[in-house]
Amino acid sequence: MKAYIVGVGMTKFEKPETRDWQYWDMAKEAGTAALADASLPYVQIQQAVVGYCFQASTAGQRAVYGLGLTGVPVYNINNNCATGSTALMTARQFVEGGGSDCVLALGFEKMARGALGGGGADGADGGASDFRTSPVARHYGIMAAAHGFEMSPPTAQIFGNAAREHMERYGTTEAQLAAVGAKNHRHSVNNPYAQFQDPYTVEEVLTAKTIHRPLTKLQCSPTSDGAAAAVVVSERFVESHGLGDRAVEIVAQAMTTDTDESFASGTCIDAVGQPMSRAAARQVYEASGLSATDLDVIELHDCFSINELLTYEALGLCGEGESGKLVESGATTYGGRWVVNPSGGLISKGHPLGATGIAQAAELTWQLRGEAQGRQVKDARVGLAHNIGLGGAAVVTLLRR
Repeated sequence: MKAYIVGVGMTKFEKPETRDWQYWDMAKEAGTAALADASLPYVQIQQAVVGYCFQASTAGQRAVYGLGLTGVPVYNINNNCATGSTALMTARQFVEGGGSDCVLALGFEKMARGALGGGGADGADGGASDFRTSPVARHYGIMAAAHGFEMSPPTAQIFGNAAREHMERYGTTEAQLAAVGAKNHRHSVNNPYAQFQDPYTVEEVLTAKTIHRPLTKLQCSPTSDGAAAAVVVSERFVESHGLGDRAVEIVAQAMTTDTDESFASGTCIDAVGQPMSRAAARQVYEASGLSATDLDVIELHDCFSINELLTYEALGLCGEGESGKLVESGATTYGGRWVVNPSGGLISKGHPLGATGIAQAAELTWQLRGEAQGRQVKDARVGLAHNIGLGGAAVVTLLRR
């Protein structure tokens, strides 16, 4: 059975503590917008899947109670930075399996200011601070063995060290890394939902405050507050409710987790998830019969500029080690072969962990419907979303109008 997205909504992503709201407020705003986009009342929702990292158990119920007290099952999801896409995937599986015809996927995060700890979740802030209990201890152990441990934020450190490896191995330059940040900040100018909407040149990105060499502040995603939602339905629901003009098909979707390949090389490039991303992309391409050449628009997990480059290679947009040259060539912006992160990506749109994966799907839904206004990709028909979390999980989703 096919599954379709027929409604999406999100809040503007905000710097933490700048807006007086609670997580249930942002969830209600995003969920209400998604239902309105689908022209459906909440009573049509048969199950709800809610993703977040920094709240207690059953926060998903509190989040959707503002939409209605209908007694439907609510599933609480936590999968580090891949939480949002995991919630969306769970909703799709409910629909494709025939268990439900209309499911709400919702993700939110209310975060603290400042850098993340070691990769994600509550108390489990991914905790590089305590290798005895952290779910990402093995990942940071790889980093420490290869590079030592410095005083910079742990997530910036492990990705920054992956950047150093890429530079040493392939000759990637700091300017090429900065080109990712400049591109994504430029894209966000036309996104009213983005946390930042200021353009920067490559030189300005390079000269911004260094977080962990070679990564500067303008190449790092911020902590953010915000929520996003999507209504996922069956083909028969689309037909019976006359939603064909709103429907975007989830053509294929795959989640992968770490294998021996993540750790065997002893490199940060592998520990941060490039092998997971490559495997998830391969599964999606095989299931759909499509390839990178069929894609028009891509929303990928640019938590740091280096991860955008690593993901170009994992998705097959270029060969191994060629991603720096690819972004430098203009192939991944308007007028190029693909438009990558038209929303501004995590770097400029923001990164409320539980919401990010669903916000990517929202952006692609608007793009494929031709509703993205000033950031619209011309004639976009096929979109791909890529969302990862250390610990680890990679989710790749292929959407088609």
